[in-house]
Amino acid sequence: QDQFVESGGGLVQPGGSLRLSCEANGFILDHYAVGWFRQVPGREREGVSCIGSSDSDGSTFYKDSAKGRFSISKDKVRNRLYLQMNSLKPEDTAVYLCGAGAFYRECSPVEFFYWGQGTQVNVSG
Repeated sequence: QDQFVESGGGLVQPGGSLRLSCEANGFILDHYAVGWFRQVPGREREGVSCIGSSDSDGSTFYKDSAKGRFSISKDKVRNRLYLQMNSLKPEDTAVYLCGAGAFYRECSPVEFFYWGQGTQVNVSG
C-alpha cells in the first residue's frame, strides 16, 4: 500500500502554474519530515522542497531552481502536503513524488522512507 497518494500533475505551458497535492495514508504527516521530489527517466531522484516535522523547527528547504517559484505547505487537518509551483519551465518536467522521513538535513531521497507513486508534470507549449 502506498503511503502517499499524489495528485495535481498535468500538462501546462511554460510560465503556468500547478498545485500538487499529496495525501498521507496510515500515518500522521505532521510527525515526519516531508518533502517533494522529482525524477526524470535516466536521472537520479532529486529533492525539490522539504519541510521539517512539528517536533523540529519546521524549517523549509528549496532546491535553488525552485526558490521564488515553488512553495511547500502542509494541511494538518486533511493530513496533506502541497507544492504550489509557479512560473513553470520545461526543465521542471518530471514525475513528482512525496516522501516522508524521521528528519532531514539535505532534502536528499536517502533521508526518506515513505513514498508515493508520483504524479506526472509536463511543461511544454
